[in-house]
Amino acid sequence: MRVSRQRVRAYRVARHGLLRDGVGAVVDLGVQDAGAHSPAVALAARGLSVPDPVTVWAVRGAPHVLRRGDVAGVAAALWPRSDADAYARLGAFGSALRKAGVGGVEAVRMGASALRAVVSEEKPRGQVSAEVTAALPPVFSYACLPCGSTHVHGSLFQLVGAFAGVEVDGRGRPTLLRPLPGRHEVPSAAVGSVQAAYLRVHGPSTVAAVAAYLGTTQTSARLGWPGGLVEVDVEGVAAWVPEGEVDAVRSAEVDPGVVRLLPPSDPFLQGRDREVLVPDEAARARLWRVIGGPGALLVGADVAGTWRARLSGARLALTVEPFAALSARVRREVEAEARLVAGARGASTVEVAYG
Repeated sequence: MRVSRQRVRAYRVARHGLLRDGVGAVVDLGVQDAGAHSPAVALAARGLSVPDPVTVWAVRGAPHVLRRGDVAGVAAALWPRSDADAYARLGAFGSALRKAGVGGVEAVRMGASALRAVVSEEKPRGQVSAEVTAALPPVFSYACLPCGSTHVHGSLFQLVGAFAGVEVDGRGRPTLLRPLPGRHEVPSAAVGSVQAAYLRVHGPSTVAAVAAYLGTTQTSARLGWPGGLVEVDVEGVAAWVPEGEVDAVRSAEVDPGVVRLLPPSDPFLQGRDREVLVPDEAARARLWRVIGGPGALLVGADVAGTWRARLSGARLALTVEPFAALSARVRREVEAEARLVAGARGASTVEVAYG
């Protein structure tokens, strides 16, 4: 089957619940928290809510809002499938572990067990970090010159959050960590497939994109590669989608009435084949910045611009920077969507400007 990038985007808009038809599959992977109430804004864009929500460090060690009942399953599916997989997810620290002769999976297990034991009750993040540092061998830590102390490597500390069953409360300062009620044990092996969940909402996609999403290598990503997939040609690139989604991909059509304001790190923007989501290179550079990236204006199935917002008291000032001129209808829809953003961020009024 051959499909265009536009048809792939139309399929993803539907699977991400952006048609506001009650589809909530996107929540299976969690909604990343990038600050500024971004999960609430992302869910408002879909007309969805997460029942019994909880925030945990999940994919790539980033904070994600999940259903509380899903945490154990997500943790098991995310468990590294080999030492090489664990080393890759730990980044530079993984390379140091390899040189020190410490197994990657064993390091993750030790880190998760230490974090689980330390977070027996609600504690500030700094205190937890110090106690986990003391509980692990010196190879797990580094000397922090700015504060003159020793810390456990952050890539390990956050990567094991879901495995340890630790909830993250970043609504105030300091960030608080607490044990999940009736939390699961540290996984002993990988069960389930994050890859399958990714391909349901970000498909058709490639092994390289899935690996980048997980923060691992393509070889490691293939270890959890699910069965029952169909190969799809996306403008000359071999991609994959679950067999049960083929008809939905084939019949996907752009709904030109869709206008959404997606926050930074919105699930729709988490697809790692960014050239499919935003074909124009200059536009990609404007949207995906290393630090302080903006939100995205979605029109139909295309990212049509970026936006930023500043909250002052109960007033939200939202500035849209379109990639091209917007019609009067789209501008009216942007005004309506801006009110949803304001509500999600706790503002009572919003003003929209265009850059």
